[in-house]
Amino acid sequence: MTEKELLYYVALQKAKGIGAVLAKRLIKTAGSAEAVFKTPENRLGKTFGISSKILSALHDKTLLEKAEKEVEYILYHRIRFTGFTDEAYPKRLLETHDAPILLFSKGNIVWDDRPAIGIVGTRKMTAYGKRFIERFIKDISPYNPVIISGFAYGVDITAHLEAMHHGLQTIAVMAHGIDQTYPHPHRTYVERVLENGGFYTEFHHDELPLRENFISRNRIVAGMSDAVIVVESAKKGGALITADMAFSYGREVFAVPGRFDDIWSEGCNMLIRNNKAAILNNANDLVYYLNWSNRTDSKKPKAVQTRMSFDLEGEEKTVYDYLKEKGKSLLDTISVETGIPVYKLSGILLNMELQGVVNPLPGKFFEVNG
Repeated sequence: MTEKELLYYVALQKAKGIGAVLAKRLIKTAGSAEAVFKTPENRLGKTFGISSKILSALHDKTLLEKAEKEVEYILYHRIRFTGFTDEAYPKRLLETHDAPILLFSKGNIVWDDRPAIGIVGTRKMTAYGKRFIERFIKDISPYNPVIISGFAYGVDITAHLEAMHHGLQTIAVMAHGIDQTYPHPHRTYVERVLENGGFYTEFHHDELPLRENFISRNRIVAGMSDAVIVVESAKKGGALITADMAFSYGREVFAVPGRFDDIWSEGCNMLIRNNKAAILNNANDLVYYLNWSNRTDSKKPKAVQTRMSFDLEGEEKTVYDYLKEKGKSLLDTISVETGIPVYKLSGILLNMELQGVVNPLPGKFFEVNG
């Protein structure tokens, strides 16, 4: 995705009244996100039956200005972005009708043929729930699944930590901007997650963890997963919403049974009783239901082929030649000596990093690869 495409994707996300489903329809019909904004209002209204209120929001003159500021932030802070038509977009999530048009991410995320398991549950996890997660992830680790959750208190963070303890990749989906951490005490785990997986969000950098954002977050957890496991839940809660979403997406849903009089097992028992979830007593149940008995996954990640010959031109070649001559150099120094503004240089370096041309180093230093 180019910087220009990013601008219009961000603008669509910021337009009031336009959700992921409508945004994708608009892009596919118009041909591009940019074309959506350049299509006359009356034509958009006739084609999609969009209300005048939404059309007005879409053609608000300040919308692109706000999007430009967001893009500037994204490029300067080197935040990774992936559109729903990009090859790098998570394949499982793309299967869902309401997948976000644009995702932001950071970390060491590797999507390959490994299975993905979403583990969700109450923030007020009991010792019973903790024991189950510890035993389950230990026993399932030979199958090398990716463990996905929401980085919240209780079940979520326990699943992330146990996954890392057993050498599994873990992915945390956030209900706010990519550079924020919620809840704040979990800041201590951020670096570990970045090294052993990473973070995804559809929200822009200054968006706070508002109540409604968590429901949007839950659909991404469900959509990215092959199966969703509810460990503990009261009869109402976010974990049950995630389970319902996973069920609607055709994903396998499992629930850990509990005592009939235990408040934190009410939701799980209800899912099982209503045939929305299969009963899950241990890892063997999951292996059986998902037919994993013949899986022979290795925990070693696939080797990444380093690109050693580059076809560069324009400002990319200017930056490459400079770094080739100088060795590692600071972002601001590269900007001064090449004459490329920092906001623009950040985007160029991000693109070169994705191509395997440059390597980022701590302290905003960069060097050429090879």
